[in-house]
Amino acid sequence: MVAERTLAPAPDHLSCDQHDRWLTVLDHLVAALPYRGRLILVDGFDQRAGLLADRLVERLRDLGRPAVRLTGDICTCDEDGWDSLTAGAVVVADGPRWRDRLPGMSWDLSVWVRTPPHGHGDFRGDDAHAVVDLHDPAWPVIRHLDEVLAPGDHWYRTESRAFFASRARTWDTKFGADLPAYAAAIAESEVRPGGVAVDIGCGTGRALPALRAAVGPDGTVIGIDHTPQMLAEAAARAVDCQALLLRADARHLPLPARSVDAIFAAGLINHLPHAATGLRELARITRPGGRLILFHPSGRAALAARHGRALRADEVLAEPILRATATDTGWNLVGYDDGPSRFYALANRV
Repeated sequence: MVAERTLAPAPDHLSCDQHDRWLTVLDHLVAALPYRGRLILVDGFDQRAGLLADRLVERLRDLGRPAVRLTGDICTCDEDGWDSLTAGAVVVADGPRWRDRLPGMSWDLSVWVRTPPHGHGDFRGDDAHAVVDLHDPAWPVIRHLDEVLAPGDHWYRTESRAFFASRARTWDTKFGADLPAYAAAIAESEVRPGGVAVDIGCGTGRALPALRAAVGPDGTVIGIDHTPQMLAEAAARAVDCQALLLRADARHLPLPARSVDAIFAAGLINHLPHAATGLRELARITRPGGRLILFHPSGRAALAARHGRALRADEVLAEPILRATATDTGWNLVGYDDGPSRFYALANRV
């Protein structure tokens, strides 16, 4: 029996789209719970973790699964009634008090709720199985889901589109001042005039004018994104600089092998669930000697601070990691600049 897609009770303040967004996130989390797993920890810095825990219990019950909700004020374990309280049910606990007090075993699914930085110290849920962005309580988005618990990429496609769709209309208002940095990064990369230049994950098309300037009137400029709302925002720029826009996943590009001279990718690689898969696909479409420009208008440290976290040595854009991944996927990393005002990496197709 398939449960009806409703929240019980349905919050009156949510639109139909917001209601469906919540259900999509909850269903991804329920599907990630291992077979026979029944212990879920929802953790975070404020009451939004409790909101997610409440709705996750509601969804489990809608699906016919007994569920028990434990708050930080009910911190039980085997010796004080855990068995009688939770027998046969999926347990959803929230609050930092549960973080280090396990119910006699490890959590089957741990969920970190990402909210605006609160200055609560260094813990950011880096080891959680799942990370849910709840900056907007009406529009949750999964930003990470452990591959062991969620093989395949269905969750990534729906969640990535949801993340950027809600931000497309105001993207240029918030980040429009970055345009000179985009132009400077492309100008110094020595893109071949008359060639084919592609902006992968083009968003609102901020790099398209600079790519047109680089390839000149005889070249070809293509912008690719998998979020329709972003492509709609990019349409005017595409017309102005005679660029073609395509909707596609960066890991499955509708372009022939060895057909591209330069690829520009701003903030793309760290959004992919597998960087190597993305870099390998970019290598497939690039001619030998072609350029790959990885860019962000903020350096990694500045971007991490903006999100209230510390840098980690194992991040995909850390120089040793990126260099090794690039080599394994057909690229030679020839430039790397991770300063306070930008991230810039340049690689050549081997």
